[in-house]
This record gives sequence, structure tokens and C-alpha cells, in this order.
Amino acid sequence: MTKTNLSRDQVMPMKPAKIATRYPTPALEKGLDILELLANHPTGLTKSEVARSLDRTVSEIFRMLVCLEERGYISQSKDGERFCLTLRLFKLAHEYPPTKRMITEALPIMQQATHELNQSCHLGILDGGHIVIIAQVDSPISPGFYVKAGAIVDLMHAATGHVILAHQTPEVTSRAVQIWCRQNNAHVPRDLAAHLTKIKRQGYEERESYQVNGIVNVSCPVFDDRGNAIAAMTVPFIQRIGDRTTPATARRVLKQATLLLSEAIGGVAKPLTSD
Repeated sequence: MTKTNLSRDQVMPMKPAKIATRYPTPALEKGLDILELLANHPTGLTKSEVARSLDRTVSEIFRMLVCLEERGYISQSKDGERFCLTLRLFKLAHEYPPTKRMITEALPIMQQATHELNQSCHLGILDGGHIVIIAQVDSPISPGFYVKAGAIVDLMHAATGHVILAHQTPEVTSRAVQIWCRQNNAHVPRDLAAHLTKIKRQGYEERESYQVNGIVNVSCPVFDDRGNAIAAMTVPFIQRIGDRTTPATARRVLKQATLLLSEAIGGVAKPLTSD
């Protein structure tokens, strides 16, 4: 197995969500629709493609594209035909104080875990109806597998997402699931409640990847000061021939790593349980 990187398109192709708003703001909504659309098209789109995808006319979105470009959120290709996102949104997200602090505290802990396991590790947070990977550390040896920082992952197809939902308040969990349903025009999975109850009871998730054969995702929660999951740390475990490290090893190391991170950010960590 060679080192593999899941791109945004591979992880979660998604059209902009159509969510009813209490106080309509058409101009702002157009701008956000454009940003969300371009986030899922890394090679960019033409003005006509943007207009067609959003069911609007070119004249409706032209001034918005110019504004977003002047503010540095999008840029044009060399031939001037296509528009792409810049890294401005990514930079803003990482400059947001709570996220920046968590990443700063998490990286050395994650690096220690990856060296102990010889596996990659990533940290994800809940964002609406999906998961955003905010930090990632490679395995120190090859071959390996990783999910890159900045990737957007389907909430219902990620151990990271299930772990956060299982350790959040009913209100937060319900809102995230409702947003996911609207974004994907789908119903709540029938077994979701039972699955989340099981995760909360055992304190972690361990299951085969929803996306890639041969990967077992092991994920543990990171807690805030109220004892709710603010993030989850996940190891996409691959079994190497001759390596005695197992998913149980990854589970033990991750429990300790998330305990340390929870304490470092002032969270109320849950006591470690024996396997």
C-alpha cells in the first residue's frame, strides 16, 4: 500500500446547502454559495459554470465574483477563465483563537502518537453537517495512509464525526444531524442512535473505514471544559506485515493522547477505562 491522500472531491463532493433562513440576505447568501461551491471544485469553475451550478444568471454572480476576488477569497486562473478559492479561508480558520490553540497543543501530542504507532493521525472538528480536519501528522515510516489537513469529511461516514456526536449534548448532536440531512437530502440512518450510544458507553470508535478497504479507523474524543467533545483524534490504522502493533495498541495510545490534549486545553477529560 502506498501513501494515499484523500482530496476534498474524493472525501465529500457536495453542492451548497439550501437552508431556510429567518432573515434573508440575498447578497451574502450568493457570496457564501459561491465559496461553498468552489470549495468542492479545486480546479476552479468559469463564470458560466458557477451561474449554472447555482441556478443564477451570469450577471447575478459577476459582481459577487469581483468582490470576492478583490477581498482575496478567490483568484482567477492564468487564462482568466476560471475562478478558484485561495487559502484565505483556511488561514482565517487557523487564526481563530480556540482552533489555533488546540492545533498548537495537539501537534506535539500527535507526533508522539505517530512515532509510537508508526501510523498517521489526524484531528477533526464538527462544522455544521460535516467534519473538518484541522491537523494531521504523517506516519514516520512508509507505506502509510493519511487524510490531509483541510479535508472536509461526510459526518455520517467518519469515525471522527460519530465520536464527536456521541460525546456532545443532545441539542448539538440533533442540530448537526438535521443540517446533514438537509445538505444531503437524506434521512437519519436507522441505526445511528444505537451506534452513538455504543460509542459513548465504550468511549471510542473502532471500525473499518467507510471509504477505503484495509483501513481500520480508531478514534477518541477530545473534551472541552464542560465535558463535551470539541474534537476527535483518529488513527487510520493499516496492518503491516510483521508489525505487532494492532488497533488495540492504537486505541491505548489514542486514549492517552486525547487525555493529554483535553487537559492541555482546559478540558474535563473522562477517566481512562481498561480494554
